[in-house]
Amino acid sequence: MNLISYVGKHTLTWTVSRHVHRGWELIYCTSGGGEMVFADRTLRYGVNDVAVVPPMVPHSNMSAEGFTNIHMNLADTALTYSEPLIVRADSNGFLLDAFTAAFYYYSESSAGQTLLPLYGQLIVAFLTKYQPGQRHSDTVQQIEDNILQHYPDCTYDLNAYLSTLPFNTEYLKKMFKKETGLTPLQYLTEKRLENAASTLASYCGKGNISETARLCGFSDPLYFSRLFKRKYGTSPRNYSPEAGASGPDDMKIMM
Repeated sequence: MNLISYVGKHTLTWTVSRHVHRGWELIYCTSGGGEMVFADRTLRYGVNDVAVVPPMVPHSNMSAEGFTNIHMNLADTALTYSEPLIVRADSNGFLLDAFTAAFYYYSESSAGQTLLPLYGQLIVAFLTKYQPGQRHSDTVQQIEDNILQHYPDCTYDLNAYLSTLPFNTEYLKKMFKKETGLTPLQYLTEKRLENAASTLASYCGKGNISETARLCGFSDPLYFSRLFKRKYGTSPRNYSPEAGASGPDDMKIMM
């Protein structure tokens, strides 16, 4: 499933003539931009976009400025798109990392045979997550990505980050809540508490609660304990996954 049969790179290129593949083609634009031209449509793409082309769909690639890319063919894939499309890659660059690693392991004969199928699974999972209609707006996705990168850091200042974005902070909070159901602060706190629950569940002994709080993004252990008990119905010291599963989940944090 999701077998990568070929991975290649285009150095600076302006035209790829009309062609067709028996399997799926995925094209990650690493610089520049252009147009994917099909029989019934033209799809524009830019840097960090991924063109997804189903099997047996004739297409060409045209660019006035030139482009570079990593392109691959997949067979026996879980992709279910019926038409070509452009998927906007994640802002963290994780999908680019996966394409880059797939190119390396396709070229590397020994470990590549073992690792390449794993990258096929990973890339298809990324594309499924980021397909149109599945992800949030670009701004909300940017805020979510930033929180996911920094939530374990107790020095992370969410308000300071929001103030760097070119929108009114209150507007951003309302936009985020409209799309996710939580304010940015609620989302941040949820991630920190979930991380704390996973950390505590993995301990043989419960260890130091202050240290657990700090490692999961809380600088104040008393505040952490209060929020944790409100969410999971028990203190961090007495927490177990079984107890947490039946505890209340009505935490309300205003921002």
